[in-house]
Amino acid sequence: MKKCIIFAAICCAMLASCTGSSNKNAAGDGDFLPPLMGWSSWNTYFVDINEELIKKQADAMVSTGLKDAGYQYINIDDGFFGFRDAEGKMTCNTERFPNGMRVVSDYIHSLGLKAGIYSEGGDNTCGSMYNAEKTGIGAGFYGHDQQDADVYFKEWNFDFIKIDYCGGKELGLNEQERYESIVRAIRNTGRTDASINICRWAYPGKWASKIARSWRISPDIQPRWKTIKYIIGKNLYLSAYAGNGGYNDMDMLEIGRGLPANEEEVHFGIWCIMSSPLLVGCDMTSIPEYSLELLKNKELIALNQDKLGLQAYVAQRDGERYVLVKDIEQKRGNMRAVALYNSTDSLYTFTVPFKSLELGGKVKVRDLVKHEDMGVFENEITYTVQPRSVLVCRMEAEQRLEPEVYEAEWAFLPLYNDLGHNRYIIRYSQAPDCSGGVKVAYVGGKKENRVVWREVYSAEGGEYEMTISYCTAKDKKLQVAVNGVEQVLTGLNSGDYNKPATATISVTLKPGYNEVSMGCDYAWGPDIDKFELKKK
Repeated sequence: MKKCIIFAAICCAMLASCTGSSNKNAAGDGDFLPPLMGWSSWNTYFVDINEELIKKQADAMVSTGLKDAGYQYINIDDGFFGFRDAEGKMTCNTERFPNGMRVVSDYIHSLGLKAGIYSEGGDNTCGSMYNAEKTGIGAGFYGHDQQDADVYFKEWNFDFIKIDYCGGKELGLNEQERYESIVRAIRNTGRTDASINICRWAYPGKWASKIARSWRISPDIQPRWKTIKYIIGKNLYLSAYAGNGGYNDMDMLEIGRGLPANEEEVHFGIWCIMSSPLLVGCDMTSIPEYSLELLKNKELIALNQDKLGLQAYVAQRDGERYVLVKDIEQKRGNMRAVALYNSTDSLYTFTVPFKSLELGGKVKVRDLVKHEDMGVFENEITYTVQPRSVLVCRMEAEQRLEPEVYEAEWAFLPLYNDLGHNRYIIRYSQAPDCSGGVKVAYVGGKKENRVVWREVYSAEGGEYEMTISYCTAKDKKLQVAVNGVEQVLTGLNSGDYNKPATATISVTLKPGYNEVSMGCDYAWGPDIDKFELKKK
């Protein structure tokens, strides 16, 4: 388990605590930094790396045109460690890197690229545990936070660090405390431009977005369809946690490592529309031509690097076939990115009403993988997608419609994490009879354990009927707040935790974005499926 949260804290030096990372674009134009693009040594080489290999990969990033396509970082993963000297200072492996790490980072910088390195939040690295890399024993940050930060960022002059958690997990350390401590040490070096990746292999909680540019949400990837599908599944309902310059990291890319073309298109297309970091994991000196062209696909990369920095969410679902959508270029504009994703082993014909995508009038559709215009459609689009395949497209409509439905799986859950420490933690849960097949369970018990939709949109504001769909087998209470104005519903009981019922209240929305939250301060509330809005 070695791929770590791209803990890219574009850290603001003026902030003394770990609670205010700045992922703003250095250009100062108000846009946030996009997902990181580059290459990492782990997928292909594991711990078997050396100076010559890293330099050749850096050369290849330039010669293949990947640098021109936007890839910037050459990241050295586990395998460079030497030993700690008498004062505890980390050294490099002089057999693998005879000229030292500063020479390597200087070479990478000389090509106009950025240099990344690796460490561990605990004491022992993942390579020491799973790859017999003895020099990784005791090589982690734990007990050496400032000392190691000074070496990596001041002496060796690296620009990025991936921070793993094999040793931290083995010791039972607190994830938030460890990562915040390490970030403080990195800030203390004065390298406010340093990018950091948190590699905890599960969504760690909202604290990650305050200190990192990205965070891993799943175990390690492999060049197999099973893992690609699994990782996409882990990220389908995490769109509320991406944005403002921080991203859910779906792990490094396996493009160019033996997957068939259709699976590579799913892999890259979904990583792009979900705004995951794009880190090439193959040998760039021998990458197959089709894989190289896919990695350089400017139209797909544009979705990933879009200035809004949004992750696509699930707008429609039929079993394991999904329609994903997100705004691009302008929030609530007429342009949206859409993916029709068929994860099954059978053909499937999608029928997608444009209303479900909030698009009205005539809609122009362009296939971004094939670089082809598909035509102009009205009302809906019908398209057959091959097994284990995807259509990724850009849709431009005549008008943008006001949304009527807000699924619970689109909502932000302030207390949610996927670390597995608490069996009763609020979560997204499969529920076949609910809209979209998903609900939010374990709502309530404390004031902050709520379901929050932060961008409920009304063009003109006014009075609406809100119909809430919920599930519970016992009488429950639900507190519903709209822009801080709360109403309390009591006696809610659908008769079954998997069978939804509805309750309707009147609410007032202001023009533009509104915040809606649902919870139950001192007891468990019902599970939440969705709510619908109808203007009076």
